Amino acid sequence: MGLIEQLVEKAKANPQRIILPEGTEERTLRAANLILTEGVAELFLIGNPSEIQKEAKRLGVGNINKATLVDPENHLKKAEYAQLLYDLRKSKGMTLEEANKVVLNPLYLGCLMIKSGDGDGMLAGARNLTSDVLRPALQIIRTQPGITCVSGAMLLMTKAPDYGVNGRIIMGDVAVTPMPDANQLAQIAVCSAQTAKAVAGIEEPRVAMLSFSTKGSAKHEVVDKVVEAVKKAKELDPTLQVDGELQADAALVPSVGANKAPNSPIAGKANVLIVPNLEVGNIGYKLVERLGNAEAIGPILQGIASPVNDLSRGCSVDDIYLMIAITANQAICQKNTKK
Repeated sequence: MGLIEQLVEKAKANPQRIILPEGTEERTLRAANLILTEGVAELFLIGNPSEIQKEAKRLGVGNINKATLVDPENHLKKAEYAQLLYDLRKSKGMTLEEANKVVLNPLYLGCLMIKSGDGDGMLAGARNLTSDVLRPALQIIRTQPGITCVSGAMLLMTKAPDYGVNGRIIMGDVAVTPMPDANQLAQIAVCSAQTAKAVAGIEEPRVAMLSFSTKGSAKHEVVDKVVEAVKKAKELDPTLQVDGELQADAALVPSVGANKAPNSPIAGKANVLIVPNLEVGNIGYKLVERLGNAEAIGPILQGIASPVNDLSRGCSVDDIYLMIAITANQAICQKNTKK
């Protein structure tokens, strides 16, 4: 069974309540129909119910009737959610009158449902900008304990089975924080290891903090930042297997790792790669994807107290289907961690 099939089967075995705020969007409805047909998750579609039903009928996706349709205008908990939003944001100047208006926004409503315990995760972005998806998540759901920055990991499924775990590697941050400091890099390392467990089928994450230097082979302030990040990551999670600074080849290739960093527990064995900045991450994963003919899945947002993921506006039905399954797996993993 391949990784994607494993993710789907795990989601089926423990169905999570996933919220889709773009309830009338065509690709979203087609993907939702597949999810509901196969029993991968319980779905909440936000939007005018008659418009959702009309669009579902036009598309011929009959299993949409298995979803819970949430009408922002006439929701039973509308006043309760508005009060919650006001309580969360009044210190920032929000009034109750403003909260009653904002709660009509599907992206805010979805996050309020999660904050209230009425949902387990959310997926949007087929119609909305990343900033619009992240803003309510950070304002309402907020970050995990000990985490202050959100990041994005990429699951790289390469055709090089000798590297990572059967060719699977997690790389972060590739999506959110342009120039992370040492504290943020440490947080990205911890969160990426969590993503490796939840999504990539990597039971034993081994985290390499990458640089252009290996164990002091070069001197520079950006190398110092990575070294400091390793220390902070170990403080943040003493169980984390992490080392650095390591060059990419030293992190991945056993012979190179043994030569350049013979005393490292990670060199030559890494399956989670943490890059020093967003520029490196974005360029790096795209080079692996295009030149290495790897499959790149993500970015998978991490660090939020409950999973919220962002889609590309050019996403396909298959992309949405997979990201619903991934969001469900993140929710399962977070719940298991809290037990």
